[in-house]
Amino acid sequence: MLERFRRFLTHYGVKDTAVVIGVSGGPDSLALLHLFIRLRSEFGLSLAVAHVDHMFRGAESALEMEFVKDFCRNHDVLCEAVQIDVPKYAEENPEMSLQSAARECRYSFFESVMKKHHAPFIALGHHGDDQIETILMRMTRGSAGTALAGIPEQREFAGGSIIRPLLSADKREILEYCSLNHLAPRFDPSNEKLDYTRNRFRKQVLPFLKEENPKVHGRFQYFSRTFKEDEEFLQELSKEKLNTVLKRKEKHEAELDIDLFNTLPMPLQRRCIQLILNYLYEDQPSSLSSIHIESLQSLLSHTHPSGSLDYPDGLKVIKSYQTCLFTFEQIKDQSFSRTVQIPSSTVLPNGHLLTCEIISGKPDEWIAGNDVFVMPAKSLTKPLLIRTRRQGDKIKLKGMNGTKKVKDIFIDAKVPVHRRNSWPVLEDGSGKILWLPGLKKSSFEDAGCGAGDYVVLQYKEQ
Repeated sequence: MLERFRRFLTHYGVKDTAVVIGVSGGPDSLALLHLFIRLRSEFGLSLAVAHVDHMFRGAESALEMEFVKDFCRNHDVLCEAVQIDVPKYAEENPEMSLQSAARECRYSFFESVMKKHHAPFIALGHHGDDQIETILMRMTRGSAGTALAGIPEQREFAGGSIIRPLLSADKREILEYCSLNHLAPRFDPSNEKLDYTRNRFRKQVLPFLKEENPKVHGRFQYFSRTFKEDEEFLQELSKEKLNTVLKRKEKHEAELDIDLFNTLPMPLQRRCIQLILNYLYEDQPSSLSSIHIESLQSLLSHTHPSGSLDYPDGLKVIKSYQTCLFTFEQIKDQSFSRTVQIPSSTVLPNGHLLTCEIISGKPDEWIAGNDVFVMPAKSLTKPLLIRTRRQGDKIKLKGMNGTKKVKDIFIDAKVPVHRRNSWPVLEDGSGKILWLPGLKKSSFEDAGCGAGDYVVLQYKEQ
């Protein structure tokens, strides 16, 4: 173990620096501290211990704190110990489990100790058996992405790094090390209770795996390392592809081009969805799993043009033709109605700009495309009104006999459902719909013969 520990410190550059060590007093963290003490001089390390009494077990856990303090005094190591009333903290934060509350309090304290001692590293005592349990638990729960790689040997934390030098060792080795070095660690009786998922994996699943292969922890650690490397490579590819299929990305919304998305290989599709979710969720809910990704892939690949999914914490995913919208915004009333002054410039609620001006002479160069509408000023019935659609709206399209429902135009043009309620409609003072800006013109557009004044309206992005 000592030699593997030495190789680990060399590999991660833990030399001539300060290191904080999280020590509970149990065999794992005590062995970790003892190994650091043995190599302290060789690697030029300044050591400090961080210990948290979570106050779950009253006098028993308080005695463990005194044990850690005494051990540190006897080995000339600085010790930062604190008591935190985690049960009270969990009561004040009912959305958190006791274990989550304990972890949040513990890591917050670790961060403060690192800053106090200007330490770029905090070492924790997770070992190979912990790795097996973590990977199996996450697989069972339906985790996705790098979470399936389990516990990393090193990860960024508080401006520095968390390191876990004991992941190559299993519990048996650690207990043997404690025995050989007369360390007399303390044991937390809660680790024996089957109330916790991890304990059930430890007591019921792990022994079977150990029977099949006594060094199974080494295989899981190899899987963790290689899976993480593969996943990081695929994540980079996914980020590149996401830039090509994402139409829009804002703080609480994202919009995906479904046709382009469906051209991606399935592994990249899954990771692109995960990247979008990582971006939208500030704190990703634990209930979010691979099932949500699979259901979205199914929705996007289905031939039906529309559909929706409800994700945790109010995230709604809406498919409409070639567009998929991810939004936390509730679908609310987006209607508006405004008089258009002549001339004027109006910013519309959908973010586009509508300009209106008078020009003299023949306006032929203006009339191409659906982003411009032209009428002789003398034939215009005022006032002009820009508004959102109303039930039963119809328009007499240019070059067509009769009228067509605005609703059917939206459907034919495959306008996403979530955009239809904010799409502008221009009507004149008699109530005739003249123009669906950017989409269709009515037969009332008239460039005339060039004489007189013309009203020219333009619709464009800001």
